[in-house]
Amino acid sequence: MMSLTLLGTGAAGGIPLYGCDCRDCVQARAEPELGREPCSALLEWDGHRLLIDGGLMDLHRRFPAGSLSGILLTHFHVDHVQGLFHLRWGKAASIRVWCPDDPLGCADLLKHPGCLDFHPTMAHGRSWRLGGLAITPLALAHSRPTLGYLFEYDGRRLAYLTDTLGLPAQTETLLQSLPTLDVLVIDCSFPPGSQGRNHNSLDQVVAIGKTLSPGRIILTHVGHDFHGWLRQHQLPDGIRAGWDNMRIPLAEGNE
Repeated sequence: MMSLTLLGTGAAGGIPLYGCDCRDCVQARAEPELGREPCSALLEWDGHRLLIDGGLMDLHRRFPAGSLSGILLTHFHVDHVQGLFHLRWGKAASIRVWCPDDPLGCADLLKHPGCLDFHPTMAHGRSWRLGGLAITPLALAHSRPTLGYLFEYDGRRLAYLTDTLGLPAQTETLLQSLPTLDVLVIDCSFPPGSQGRNHNSLDQVVAIGKTLSPGRIILTHVGHDFHGWLRQHQLPDGIRAGWDNMRIPLAEGNE
C-alpha cells in the first residue's frame, strides 16, 4: 500500500502568523497541532520512505540517519529547503536528493551539500522508478523552476502539485491522459475571489478539478486568510482541506 502523510500544509508564513492575534493564530499558539508548518509530505510504500521537500526545521529529529530512502524537492524557495541547511552537516551516510535543475539553488546549499547528494537532472514527463514506485516530474507555474510529481504504485495514482498558479498545458495534458487519478494534492493558498500570485486560489483549484476529474482533491500550502475562510465556509464536494499530519492511504478498493 502507498500512503502520503502531509507533514506541513502551510504557506511560507505558516499558522500562527508572526505578530498576528487573530482567532486562528491565538488558537494555534495555544494548541500547536491546529497550526500549519511549512508545506511538506512523506510518501511511504513497501518499506520505503521518501521525504517531499525539506522545509521543516526538525528533520534531524524526525528522521534518524538511515530512515529515509531519499528526499524529493519541488523547488529551492527557502520555506521548502530550510531544514536541509542543518541536516547537511550530519555524519550520516549520503542521502540522495532529487530536485529541479535550478543552478541558483538556495544560498550555498548546492555548493556545500555535506551529506546531501543532489541530483538536479529531472525534467517534465521523464519517469523513473524507486523501489517499485513510478515517479513522473510535472512542470508547474511558479517564480522558480518548480516540479510537481505523479506517483504510481500498485495500480494507484497520486499527484502532488505545490507550488503553482494554475497548471502548464503540458502538465494538464499528461494528467488528463491517465486512466484514473485517485488523489490530487494541490496548492491552494488563497480564498475564492482572490487574485493569486504564484499560488492558486480556490477558484483555480475548482477549475483544475473540473478538467482533471480526480477521485479526491486535498488542499495544501494553505495561506493565513484562506485558513480563516475554511473555518467559516464549506468546500465544494470532492475537495477537502489538508491538515498537518493528515495521512492519505491509497490501496486497492479505498475511495
